[in-house]
Amino acid sequence: MGEPHKSFSNIRVLVFDLDGTLIDSSHDLAGAVNVARGRLGLGPLSHAQVMTFIGNGARELVRRGVSFESGAASDEQIELALGLFREHYARHLLDQTRLYPGVREALDIFARGTTGAPRTLAVLTNKPLRFTRPILDGLGLASYFRFIYGEDSFPAKKPDPVGLLSILRDTRAAPREAMLIGDSEIDVRTARNAGVWACGVSYGLSSDQLAACPPDLMLDSLLDLPARLD
Repeated sequence: MGEPHKSFSNIRVLVFDLDGTLIDSSHDLAGAVNVARGRLGLGPLSHAQVMTFIGNGARELVRRGVSFESGAASDEQIELALGLFREHYARHLLDQTRLYPGVREALDIFARGTTGAPRTLAVLTNKPLRFTRPILDGLGLASYFRFIYGEDSFPAKKPDPVGLLSILRDTRAAPREAMLIGDSEIDVRTARNAGVWACGVSYGLSSDQLAACPPDLMLDSLLDLPARLD
């Protein structure tokens, strides 16, 4: 998972995935999925089951959540469930959502340039922006980031590189001056599609996917990243 001899010292833009990278939101997401399922007359899914659905946006999360038993759901069922999910989740964004250990400390280091020059930080997530911003505000993270983009910020979501390429243009950074940090195959594919470095985290919601799609660098904690960049 990544090669020790690779040098990342010229990286000046760090782009972070949200769910499974900065925050563990799985319990609140599972709660919202199960509320939607209940309204459709379906029984609850386990936290572990819902975790496997996270990472490709709200619609895909809900589609998989309501199709779990049957393998398929009608468009009408999905739309109804999506509305129920959004309504509940908007009121319960931070009930059990927490930062992963070391996240705030690592962001402090990157933003303040404690080791080397300060770096430009961004969030690029497949979570809708209407949920992303309140979560970052509520956890006191929003001020770290120059850019905060969700699944609805661009014409296409990850792994399409449009969001990442927009960040590169706005920061006037070359692809090899940027790194995307995430927990899933989608994040690695997004990085590859934009030509930027890919960094994986082992603690996330979808980290098991990274064995089949290895990043350039693999971390057990974000606090390990500053030393690899300097």
